[in-house]
Amino acid sequence: MGNADDHMYPSSNDYNFHATSANQRVAIPPPQPFVKSLKNTLKETFFPDDPLRQFKNQPPKKRFILGLQYVFPIFEWGPRYTLDFFKSDLIAGITIASLAIPQGISYAKLANLPPILGLYSSFVPPLIYAIMGSSRDLAVGTVAVGSLLTGTMLSKVVNANEDPKLYLHLAFTATFFAGLFEASLGIFRLGFIVDFLSHATIVGFMGGAATVVCLQQLKGILGLDHFTHETDIISVMTSVFTQIHEWKWESAVLGCVFLFYLLLARFFSKRKPKLFWISAMAPLTSVILGSILVYLTHAEKHGVPVIGHLKRGINPASIMDLNFNSQYLPTTIKTGIVTGIIALAEGIAVGRSFAMFKNYHIDGNKEMIAFGMMNIAGSCTSCYLTAGPFSRSAVNFNAGCKTAVSNIVMAIAVMITLLVLTPLFHYTPLVVLSSIIIAAMLGLIDYEAAIHLWHVDKFDFLVCMSAFVGVVFANIEIGLILAIGLSIMRVLLFVARPRTVVLGNIPDTKVYRNIDHYTNTNNVPGVLILEIEAPIYFANSSYLRERIARWIDDEEDRIKSSGETSLQYVILDMGAVGNIDTSGISMLDEVKKVVDRRGLKLVLANPGAEVMKKMNKSKLLETIGQEWIFLTVGEAVGACNYMLHTCKPKMGSGESEKYSNNV
Repeated sequence: MGNADDHMYPSSNDYNFHATSANQRVAIPPPQPFVKSLKNTLKETFFPDDPLRQFKNQPPKKRFILGLQYVFPIFEWGPRYTLDFFKSDLIAGITIASLAIPQGISYAKLANLPPILGLYSSFVPPLIYAIMGSSRDLAVGTVAVGSLLTGTMLSKVVNANEDPKLYLHLAFTATFFAGLFEASLGIFRLGFIVDFLSHATIVGFMGGAATVVCLQQLKGILGLDHFTHETDIISVMTSVFTQIHEWKWESAVLGCVFLFYLLLARFFSKRKPKLFWISAMAPLTSVILGSILVYLTHAEKHGVPVIGHLKRGINPASIMDLNFNSQYLPTTIKTGIVTGIIALAEGIAVGRSFAMFKNYHIDGNKEMIAFGMMNIAGSCTSCYLTAGPFSRSAVNFNAGCKTAVSNIVMAIAVMITLLVLTPLFHYTPLVVLSSIIIAAMLGLIDYEAAIHLWHVDKFDFLVCMSAFVGVVFANIEIGLILAIGLSIMRVLLFVARPRTVVLGNIPDTKVYRNIDHYTNTNNVPGVLILEIEAPIYFANSSYLRERIARWIDDEEDRIKSSGETSLQYVILDMGAVGNIDTSGISMLDEVKKVVDRRGLKLVLANPGAEVMKKMNKSKLLETIGQEWIFLTVGEAVGACNYMLHTCKPKMGSGESEKYSNNV
């Protein structure tokens, strides 16, 4: 960084400092009534998308119709629905049904629930979502991570094998609370809470959960009868290798063959996207082939366990089965909240991803309400947690779906299966279900995203790996808490330790930028320009006071060693300070006093409306002097340069050394 030549800055002949400060003075915003200010703040916090805008200046009948369309989006796009759309949705719906049926059965086993519940959960919830959801591409159904969470958290209070009826009722109750929590977030516009699950957190958590799910499937692959209820890798591997004498080679061979087939189908579908249907049909094909093979060879008598009897008929009511017993209530509430957050984070992220491809918008809060209502309705109709799984939604998208009618088609296909086809699944081997789960979970381990995080942001990579390691080596809850804790800590660090940078002048311009970013900038003789890159709150005011003092010390040391013009002015660029509280005002007042004791002058540039309003109300504006507050850094530098050229400094840097101990 060099020194700017004197001729680059206005002299007393071409810069009228007093005229500039009078004509272009930074304005104080007009006062607003407290009620109006509070209303604006609440609106920006809870209604940033202004959902009520469409109701303005509309007659009552039109408002009713708009309200109906807002709550039930199907009434908005339904009248425009065409036969061509239905053809596309019919194909997509049948395609995702072929994936939903085997996945539903598999994931129910993962949650320690009867397999039939996986089919029940692919019937009622998709119908609710088709009416209330705003995504055209999301395919609703059970999810592996949510199923695993449900199973592990409920198993801590009730053993599914010893008391299956109580366990089932607790699963319904947890689903009810998950739906209630999700709907509440949407109704009260609290969707930003889910944003604390950052992208890095989700990548690490999903990767860890997928790894845990795969490890759990070793029980089915190896045909083990007894297996640990713990999910950490050490407990699982100990359980596997202490039962080597109980491994069933028939089950292992069958599982490896079908896993190879599923991965091969996915490989071809990725290489040629037009062949997506190969991967989509592979799970159902595996179930059919596995069932035929077991039936013909009587493999169930040779160590290959099968599903067995599945009850025929659609969902029975379960509203009377909800268990609000105080003994189990904390567990069901906790399970509902945790699984609800994970379901929302995955479902909304998936929905937004596909909406971006098709250039349309989905309302996050409406999605939360839709997810909540479908889980509340599901808990009353023998369903457990449902969301918008990525694998099923990707198949729906690639199959060419146009609207949420594809979910209705899928639900009808599942209904037909429940009414007619359930006996055909009697001979389906459990090892095939394990293979389906492993194949689906391998797709959730996004190592490419982790590598990308490493290259872009090392701290995000640390958050990602913390979530992964916590889930794999401890348990899912610890991994999730660790990841969210690190994410929140980072947010707090951004607030508590904001960046402050020194600005310099870009040659031949009146532009001032970070000297570390633009290495060709020139320092302004006698002037230190600092930029504060965050709002000033109680959490960072002490840090900023100390940091500003250190910048002044460093600048005076640099000047002393280089023999340049003594420091006379400290300019604070406030352009990035969107807000300030009373602690921030006190901090600026203290900085002003410290700078005065050093024989320097404090100058502010580009303060925002909120900052000016609060400085005016606190009388800090009078303390600093409004003539020392400028619209831009360029004007502030010009004024300081003018004063340096026309006025004798009160005190040089040598004299100000004795004040350095006051900071």
